[in-house]
Amino acid sequence: MSADSSKLLGNHPPVYGTLLQGPGKSCMEVSGYQSRTWRIILCYVFSVLTAGILLIVFRWKPSLEVRAKCRPCALRQADWIIITDQFGQCFVTQVQTEQLGEGSLEHHPGARADDGRTSVAVGVLDDDDSRDTVRLHRKEEKNIVHYYLFEGSRYVWIERRQAFCKVSVLDDGWTCADIHLSQSGLSQQDHSTRRKVYGPNLIDVPVKSYLRLLVDEVLNPFYIFQVFSIILWLCDAYYYYAACIFVISAVSIGLSLYETRKQSVTLQNMVKMVIGVRVLRAAGEEVVSSLDLVPGDCISLPSDGFFVPCDAALLTGECMVNESMLTGESVPVMKTPLPSDPQATNMIYSPEEHKRHTLFCGTQVLQAKSYVGKEVLAVVTRTGFCTAKGDLISSILYPKPVSFRFYRDAVKFVLFLAVLALIGTAYSIVILIKNQVPLQQIIIRALDVITVIVPPALPAAMTVGTIYAQNRLKQHGIFCISPPRINLCGKIRLVCFDKTGTLTEEGLDVWGVVPVENNCFLPITHEPRCLADGPLLYSLATCHGVSLLREQPIGDPMDLKMMESTGWILEEATGEEAKLHAGQHFGTKVLATMRPPPLEEQPHGMKHMVSIGILRRFPFSSSLQRMSVLVKLPGDAPSEAYIKGAPEMVASLCKEETVPLDFSQLLRHYTADGFRVLGLAYKTLTTVRTFEEAQQLTRESVESGMTLLGFLVMRNVLKAETAPVIHLLRNANIRTVMVTGDNMLTAVNVAKSCRMVELKERVVFVNASPPSHNKPAALKFILSDDSQGQEQPQGLYQQDGCSLEQQPCHLALNGKSFAVVCEHFPHLLPRILIQATIFARMSPDQKTQLVCRLQDLNYCVGMCGDGANDCGALKAADVGISLSEAEASVASPFTSRIANIECVPVVIREGRCSLVTSFGVFKYMALYSLVQFVSVLLLYTINTNLSDFQFLFFDLVITMTVAVLMGKTGPAKELGTKRPQGALISIVVLGSLLFQTAVLITVQVMSYFITVSQSWYIPLNSTVSAPQNLPNYENTVVFCISGFQYLILAVAMSKGYPFREPLYTNVPFLLVLVALFGLTIGITLYPLGFVRAVLKLKDISDTSFKMLLLGIATLNFFTAFMLEAALDHGMLNCLRQLRRKRASKKLFKRLEQELSQQQLSWPPLNEPLFATPKMSISGS
Repeated sequence: MSADSSKLLGNHPPVYGTLLQGPGKSCMEVSGYQSRTWRIILCYVFSVLTAGILLIVFRWKPSLEVRAKCRPCALRQADWIIITDQFGQCFVTQVQTEQLGEGSLEHHPGARADDGRTSVAVGVLDDDDSRDTVRLHRKEEKNIVHYYLFEGSRYVWIERRQAFCKVSVLDDGWTCADIHLSQSGLSQQDHSTRRKVYGPNLIDVPVKSYLRLLVDEVLNPFYIFQVFSIILWLCDAYYYYAACIFVISAVSIGLSLYETRKQSVTLQNMVKMVIGVRVLRAAGEEVVSSLDLVPGDCISLPSDGFFVPCDAALLTGECMVNESMLTGESVPVMKTPLPSDPQATNMIYSPEEHKRHTLFCGTQVLQAKSYVGKEVLAVVTRTGFCTAKGDLISSILYPKPVSFRFYRDAVKFVLFLAVLALIGTAYSIVILIKNQVPLQQIIIRALDVITVIVPPALPAAMTVGTIYAQNRLKQHGIFCISPPRINLCGKIRLVCFDKTGTLTEEGLDVWGVVPVENNCFLPITHEPRCLADGPLLYSLATCHGVSLLREQPIGDPMDLKMMESTGWILEEATGEEAKLHAGQHFGTKVLATMRPPPLEEQPHGMKHMVSIGILRRFPFSSSLQRMSVLVKLPGDAPSEAYIKGAPEMVASLCKEETVPLDFSQLLRHYTADGFRVLGLAYKTLTTVRTFEEAQQLTRESVESGMTLLGFLVMRNVLKAETAPVIHLLRNANIRTVMVTGDNMLTAVNVAKSCRMVELKERVVFVNASPPSHNKPAALKFILSDDSQGQEQPQGLYQQDGCSLEQQPCHLALNGKSFAVVCEHFPHLLPRILIQATIFARMSPDQKTQLVCRLQDLNYCVGMCGDGANDCGALKAADVGISLSEAEASVASPFTSRIANIECVPVVIREGRCSLVTSFGVFKYMALYSLVQFVSVLLLYTINTNLSDFQFLFFDLVITMTVAVLMGKTGPAKELGTKRPQGALISIVVLGSLLFQTAVLITVQVMSYFITVSQSWYIPLNSTVSAPQNLPNYENTVVFCISGFQYLILAVAMSKGYPFREPLYTNVPFLLVLVALFGLTIGITLYPLGFVRAVLKLKDISDTSFKMLLLGIATLNFFTAFMLEAALDHGMLNCLRQLRRKRASKKLFKRLEQELSQQQLSWPPLNEPLFATPKMSISGS
């Protein structure tokens, strides 16, 4: 059968289908398999015949086991599922069943089909397979839900879609009205049915037992190879060596099991949350375990706060929530009830769209307040791994594989070594047969070659550098939850920065207020508390989301600064008496009261100010770029609405006649100077006088027909560390990009202040407008006027025929233009991204999209932000760094306690150091194997070998010590322009291995022939094989020379400049090298009797010959160094020259070269470009 081409639907039962995990997730191919008894029996028979080898293969490749024991079948009949993700990884899971009752899966109780049955059917199989769908509410039908678990989430079979879908799909399509109707709670039957379908509300981090971990570890291919090697060495009488390797492996396994289980238990304790929750049922309120919560349950929130065990939509009251666990943002967020106005009836509920009304799992409700009724109510929308927290924990437990060429090349090289081992095995068999060695010995010696050439310690040795880097980062206050990404840091070419809280200080200081009177702007007032009593002052005092927690105001820092600048005091009625008093004062109940400052603090000459009651808040929305409040003056006065937000957005909601003609000019004046400007407006609502009437209003009806009040001008100070770090990154040839939700001209000013754009460099605005009124989408490049700090909207600004006189050019565009370019000008998007430095008014989704678009150009992208509105971008970037006080944040792979961008160069330097260390350790381990490989083959040729303790000395005393310590060298102090290479399969690396191998072979073979040419040399008895013919001269000379080679290669591969500190700064490594060189020299010149006996060395009395060996080792030392220096400098320079002549593999480099040749024509200033239908289609 062919694969089903549809995503979720199909008329015929497919063998293959597509698993859609959810919005924003990639699709996965799903294959169904049905067990067959005869196949299972056959597999067991073959397992016995192969002595269990087949079972081990099945353990390594579970999908192979399923294919062997089962036959392909339709998904609805499957017992087993094979899932293939976009990276080609295969996963196996078993289909399970659950007997359902007669409950409902509808959005809210009472929503039934006309025939009394539920209209939503989970795919259920009856005895009659021909039935297309089976309803859930017919007693005579057998209701069975089929599901499987994948990465913690439950996927159920939905018959009408002919697919397994994530269980959260059942609740897609809920409207806000549906959720409000759930306020009455579920019946016991409905809850029971939902509990069986959705499963327990638990984010379960699997913690395996020590026995299970031991079995998994021992059956790892690495340890299987170790077991094979130990058995082989025992057969070859290498008892001591086999025993040492066994003990080391056992200790390594024990430590690995302990660390693995410790991490799992720690994560489980951090994630697991089981608490008692008050739930409204049809029969009344009851307290249940949070494990039993299901979507549709209506829960009552305690007023003193608690940790939220699920995702829930807030129905009544307000909640102050700490979401730092999810976002890293420490500022509490105010949550308001889900809209219940008539227009919300058809509005589809979305956790992302309605995040200001959604309580997310794992967040902490600091305070819950009820204004309608006595309880704060919320309806459960997602549970378990379907929640926001579950999604983040899933990304930790099941991270996407790090696509890095270095790791792919490492696997290829190990395969090459395996092929080399086969060649060596064939050579050894021929030699041993020629030497008339017994068959049993031939088999053992031939297999022994494989254990020599394929270094079993290679994976462990390569992680040493990463572990050291991770510990050094921790000392800098930078925590990493994804160590493989440390090497990726070394390849960063571009870093995106959020502005507020990252480049600039988190808090904003009020600079002043610019009032509007009679359609004209008045001079700025630097003290808002000196404003006349009226709407402008009221808007500053009330239009915020500040709340009280334990009598202390908390909220967004900008809101706090704005409120403090007025001197007004926030009060919230808590007791019934206080609420009654507030109700009598304003003629209705209120959310909060803003009281004017005491009389003695009020400006002289001002009339007596009155208190203001807040009736309702529409919280700030990034997509809407504004927030608003409804307020009430004392007595019978009508209500007023105040709005605060982006000036352009506020002006668009105001009556045209209230907006001054110089609005844009004054706005540009302040934003170009780096100020943060907010627009303020208001209107009177004559028909609204009570709290209840205010709750019925829609946001759209409130936020329209406003009257502009003026500007709130705030100063956002650049962090002291920002400019030096940006300068450092630019000098290191690392592109820096600003991505902010702030105003364009403010962003440009900050970019110039922090030297992201130098003063002599030009900024070109990219203005794109969508199609309208039969006009196509248009794109225009407009040069900014630096002298006035203004954008020239229509006028021409030409220099030498619209060129930029060869000056560097930075493009700047806002979120609206970015969206238009992506959709209607996709062919120009890569060119724009190559030169774009400033992205303003970008929504969180657009930040994520930008990072992905930059990665499409083959950039290795870093992202640094505070985690508030850029979680998606932090996770999408190759290297995401979140500035947070938390030790570890699930928002990004890296979390820095350093509250500025100084962490970025630190991470890059450590990444470069770790990558170079990994290269060095890899080359050393490969050459160590080749040294031993050559030694063994050379000695096999004359029918001898290394002794047991000689192997021990090389592998444990020298190689293991050196491999562990050589990665301890720290990163270079300076961040240079060069980047380390990321490919192992390259001319430089392969050239190094090839030439070094040639040198070590030459040195060992030359030493052998010099030995046999000596007058005192006694030929080896060829009729006796090792270890019986030990000690002998050949073995002793090869041992001494190869001992030097191990140490020489360790020094040659420990490179310092330009990415690491010099070798001498690694004191432990230096001391070990000195000690091992001294020990090897001592063994070569004057071996003690005990040492000769243990290592089985021949006593050579010729001192001049031993000095000759030292001379050969010295020559080897200088040759190895000269080779590495020549390859690092001469060959690299030659390659760079060749690369300049041919096109780069990196798309962004080809585009940069192309644009450099078109400086006079790109960008085409002041020449409007129009999209064609073909462009728009290709972009959509």
